[in-house]
Amino acid sequence: MLWAVADLLPVKFLPKGSVCAENRRGISSIETAANTSHAKDRRAERKKEKRKRIDRNLCCLRKKIYKLTIKYIRSYTSNMSRSPGRKQENHKISRELFVLTYGALVAQLCKDYEKDEDVNACLDRMGYSIGIRLIDDFLARSAVKKCRSYSETADVIAQVAFKMYLGVTPSVSCSSATGNEFSLILDKNPLVDFVEELPAERASLCYCNLLCGVIRGALEMVHLAAEVSFLQDKLKGDAVTEIGITFLRKPEDRKHRRNK
Repeated sequence: MLWAVADLLPVKFLPKGSVCAENRRGISSIETAANTSHAKDRRAERKKEKRKRIDRNLCCLRKKIYKLTIKYIRSYTSNMSRSPGRKQENHKISRELFVLTYGALVAQLCKDYEKDEDVNACLDRMGYSIGIRLIDDFLARSAVKKCRSYSETADVIAQVAFKMYLGVTPSVSCSSATGNEFSLILDKNPLVDFVEELPAERASLCYCNLLCGVIRGALEMVHLAAEVSFLQDKLKGDAVTEIGITFLRKPEDRKHRRNK
């Protein structure tokens, strides 16, 4: 009777000190599963650490490229402000280094980001950081007077700033009746001297979006809020390169605040 009851129980009563083969296999499978789980966790941790190292290296690389870009911008600025008779060959070398360095920067960002919008935003942020620093150099070297209107500001950007830093003078046109929207039209863009065309998968990339950030940052440092964007781009098949500048404060509002 006792054995009949024992057969119905889910647990088998074994002699003391003995382990059945079935239990050994169960224990072995549990240990194997645990080891496999630990191995997966270790692999996941190693992948995570490797990814962190890659991110750190990419971050350091971006900082180095960014510093090089600023360095060559300053070098380019220094050479542009020299008199025509002083070492123009050095200016040419500096300009080419700057253009090539900028190309390397854009190429690295395209590897880091899959979406063109992210690359454009990153270039705009970098340009903004350069612009808020470059404005002091521009004011010291150009000695321009205070602009009294948005049209004067646009003319200074085109005829003085672009000429000083990029060696080109874009034409300026006002595209609004309110007088706060302007277009800078460039027949030649030095930043794309070594670029033939954009890849098909990068159709939305604004290759020179750094310029928009530079203009926006510089204007903000002289208390002029503006939206700056590319309206046309030769790299996208347009006849010219056009940069749109929209000043966010209306002249009437500024005069009204001054009278108060």
